[in-house]
Amino acid sequence: MKQLNKWQTIVFLAAGALMVIGAGCFSLMFHQEVACWVFAAGALMFVAMQAEQRYDGPDITIRRLRRILLFAGFLFLLSAALMVDTVHHYMMPWFDNIETYIQYAYNKWVITLLAAAIIEVYATHRLSHEIAKQNANHNKPHE
Repeated sequence: MKQLNKWQTIVFLAAGALMVIGAGCFSLMFHQEVACWVFAAGALMFVAMQAEQRYDGPDITIRRLRRILLFAGFLFLLSAALMVDTVHHYMMPWFDNIETYIQYAYNKWVITLLAAAIIEVYATHRLSHEIAKQNANHNKPHE
């Protein structure tokens, strides 16, 4: 699996920090109109750097886990869009009335963020295990 260079790693870690700060401030209702954009910027950078980590090898399990991580990235971006919508109500015109909007869109970023975080933790853990297993098999002397 392709490793990130030094600058990409810094951006990746900074993006994760921005996501945590943005979600935390938003949850604590501290400057929500800014916190939603901080989270969105972090999510964009995080997903972009995660997409840079490509895998071109033959292992189907690692390829599947990479696709799962890309889905988690999509959920992070969806969370960012829903968080921004919670503050600015951009999606409200798409719904017939305010009750429908509240039922389907308002504050639903929490659900997508939780799903993305759980998927990310699972896939990252499994991916590191599979790569270690692949490296162990690759470095084993042939008899």
